[in-house]
Amino acid sequence: MSDFDNRDEEEKKETGLEENKGKEPSDKKEEKTDKPEKEYEDVCFICRRPESKAGKMYHLPNNICVCDDCMHRTMDAVSQYDYQGMLNNPEMMNMLNNMNKDGKYPNISFVNLADLQGNDGIPNKQKIKKKKAKEKETEPVFNIHDIPAPHKIKASLDEYVIGQEQAKKIISVAVYNHYKRVVTNTMDDIEIEKSNILMIGPTGSGKTYLVKTLARLLDVPLAIADATSLTEAGYIGDDIESVVSKLLAAADNDVEKAERGIIFIDEIDKIAKKKNTTSRDVSGESVQQGMLKLLEGSEVEVPVGASSKNAMVPLATVNTRNILFICGGAFPDLEGIIKQRLTKQTSMGFNGELKDKYDKDPDILSKVTVEDLRNFGMIPEFLGRLPIICTLQGLTKEMLVRILKEPRNAILKQYQKLLALDEVDLQFEEEALAAIADKATKKDTGARALRAIIEDFMLDIMYEIPKDDNIGRVTITKNYIEGTGGPAIQIRGAGYAIPDKQAEAAE
Repeated sequence: MSDFDNRDEEEKKETGLEENKGKEPSDKKEEKTDKPEKEYEDVCFICRRPESKAGKMYHLPNNICVCDDCMHRTMDAVSQYDYQGMLNNPEMMNMLNNMNKDGKYPNISFVNLADLQGNDGIPNKQKIKKKKAKEKETEPVFNIHDIPAPHKIKASLDEYVIGQEQAKKIISVAVYNHYKRVVTNTMDDIEIEKSNILMIGPTGSGKTYLVKTLARLLDVPLAIADATSLTEAGYIGDDIESVVSKLLAAADNDVEKAERGIIFIDEIDKIAKKKNTTSRDVSGESVQQGMLKLLEGSEVEVPVGASSKNAMVPLATVNTRNILFICGGAFPDLEGIIKQRLTKQTSMGFNGELKDKYDKDPDILSKVTVEDLRNFGMIPEFLGRLPIICTLQGLTKEMLVRILKEPRNAILKQYQKLLALDEVDLQFEEEALAAIADKATKKDTGARALRAIIEDFMLDIMYEIPKDDNIGRVTITKNYIEGTGGPAIQIRGAGYAIPDKQAEAAE
């Protein structure tokens, strides 16, 4: 046996002794079966490939793993050195003879791999979870009878989202059909195509909130990406595959779980073709072309635990065939394109239409066609992979009032719970809610304006109430919202308002 083999045997014995030092013999079986790191695949320290791609791993001291390819390359590189010639070299022999008392070579420092490592040098967020056992792989992820029916999905959405009845119905049916497709895979050898969704609606109409509620209902991983940061590969910004990388992170690096998740790409209208430009459109049409295979279904290599590919990050292969893509955007100026198409006819004669016929139509977006989206700047190949077009209405004053008080986690209920922790009852008059909705309508930012308005007038109340333990109830009035009066204050247990102190409480 060579010296090299002897050293390996000694290192194995030493590391085995160090690992088992201070442990009882009865704990050895538990160590082999209940190690938390075994939940994730080993990653090669040199090439950063996971165990599922690199194959067998060599386990070195300090929890370092090296794949078979890297180990052989290292040994081949080492074997090229002429050790006999080095020993016959007088300068080398002189250096060996001049070794200091500590046994170190002069002017030579060796890298200690233990100094580079924490545990194994690779955090769990950059590791891939191991696949389940083979007998479990054949089990279906979903049972077709466990998938909620479209009317149940819509009923659950109704608890959180006000209005948008047609949009909720379209999304419920599309999601139900999609997960039936995931469960059955094929049906009588007829492959069911994906039903990706394109959501169009003004800002604050509930596009993102619908998707978040949907993912929570189905208990599937959800990744929300922003299309404004996506660029063509090779340019500054996020690669197109980064949206899949976010989904993998949301699924705790479980590839199988990520392959049945939902990806919501917001601000999709920002990647429309740039008009009248002579430079390369790296964040517009190029991104649309790069997303074609992603939407249709293909195997992509994505970095684990990072947003960009590099030599120090392991890669995982994710199949996007069963991932539901939902794209959403406000599409500003799309109403003008729709009106232009609808008023192409002359405004004279018996069949003439007035040019301003659709100027005040609140449902103008519901008349959108693929032709309108093409004129906006979306390429036809991209639109063909989003077969379901879902439009959301702008929020009216009545819908804003309902949003304030009806959803399960309504804004008013949140503030009532906050003041209930101080043992104070918070109430709102109906006229006050209408005044809040009027202010929100003028801001023209949808439901997002409601929170800003309530935060403004609740600031003084939240600041003053903890000062006085006698306050039992606060009623928000219309005059307080409009700035002409104050809230109605009731003393704890008295049951009547004190109008003289209304102005003092508002200050």
